[in-house]
Amino acid sequence: MLLMSVELKVAIGADHGGYELKQRLIPFIQKLGYLVVDCGTDSKDAVDYPVIAHAVAAKIAGGECGTGIIIDGAGIGSAMAANKVAGVRAAACYNEALARNSREHNGANVLTLGAGQVNLAAAEAIITVFLNTQCTEARHLRRVNLIMDIERGHPGSASSTSTGKQGDKVDLSPQDIERIANRVKELLGKPGGAPSLALKMDAESLAKMIDHTILRPDASKADVEKLCAEAVEHRFFSVCVNSTWVPLARQLTRDSDVKVCAVVGFPLGAQPPQIKALEARKAIREGAKEIDMVINIGAMKSGDHKLVLEDIRAVVEACRDGRALSKVILENSLLTDDEKVKACELSMQARADYVKTSTGFSSGGATAEDIALMARTVAPKKLGVKASGGVRTYADAMKMIAAGATRVGASSSVKIMEEARS
Repeated sequence: MLLMSVELKVAIGADHGGYELKQRLIPFIQKLGYLVVDCGTDSKDAVDYPVIAHAVAAKIAGGECGTGIIIDGAGIGSAMAANKVAGVRAAACYNEALARNSREHNGANVLTLGAGQVNLAAAEAIITVFLNTQCTEARHLRRVNLIMDIERGHPGSASSTSTGKQGDKVDLSPQDIERIANRVKELLGKPGGAPSLALKMDAESLAKMIDHTILRPDASKADVEKLCAEAVEHRFFSVCVNSTWVPLARQLTRDSDVKVCAVVGFPLGAQPPQIKALEARKAIREGAKEIDMVINIGAMKSGDHKLVLEDIRAVVEACRDGRALSKVILENSLLTDDEKVKACELSMQARADYVKTSTGFSSGGATAEDIALMARTVAPKKLGVKASGGVRTYADAMKMIAAGATRVGASSSVKIMEEARS
């Protein structure tokens, strides 16, 4: 299976100082059940460690391997070099405690070792802990996302305003939006309950919660160009398009803060997990920063939760490898409330970033009741909730946000903005 082949592949490399230790560690890692990809060096002849570090880091950043191990004399220089590659979080570890911390707290995906600092037994113990520890706690994952935001040039909480050409306009990060939505829910009482006060939001803040969408099968190049121009003009969070339009959308939004979102397995969700994962990886390579995938609805209705989890996890892992956000479309109009709750639980188990109401192509769209149900269910893992399908007015958007939505997908976004400004 594609997912397992990536997660169970370890890229390893060493300079001449770490060559002997590398050779002794490879069979040990293989005995742990991993496929080892040897990135060199192949002898004790002198070689520059940054070259080896880059070779290993490229395997991780490109999604070919799930984790990497680099060995030089001290482990420090290789960590510095590897961390220059986007998507890599390399940690130099000299004991098991550091290895556990680097994974559990920092989401490290590359381990660097110093052949002059650890012996074979210590290296084996460190590697065992590193490979068997995951970053799963919401508070740690949030901080890992902040690291990734810095890498993208959009530090989440380091600065909440922009200056210069943008003047005093507020530049809201996804974390800011989540805090706003949580505060709104606090003010309005229980999600889905009768609001105690009318919710209003200024146009600029609302725009940062909108995925400007065009998913019609007859959408033309001109339609996508218009969509992207509108998104840049109104400063929407993203444009959401079918995956075939990702390269064009990326080109048209390149000089803006607008992200590109692609749908996968759309709109039926009946493709095998491997196909959805491949589609997601291709879209991410071509410029998508977010992936909205449709679950296997038939499997959900059949009670085949194992397949649904495998389906979601395959795409989530592709997104994590490509540093993209993952959203899981439930298609609520076809599910019972119990099935909606279970789909949310499976999404949390798969470590998705968002759950989403619908494709907009089935028998119904987003409802405030569904948003409230989803928000309550995913609250323990702090997943976002996206309302999509039938959100056509400013009042619709406010209703969804009041119920707990942290993102809104709409094709009528420009109309919503005009109403917001009025």
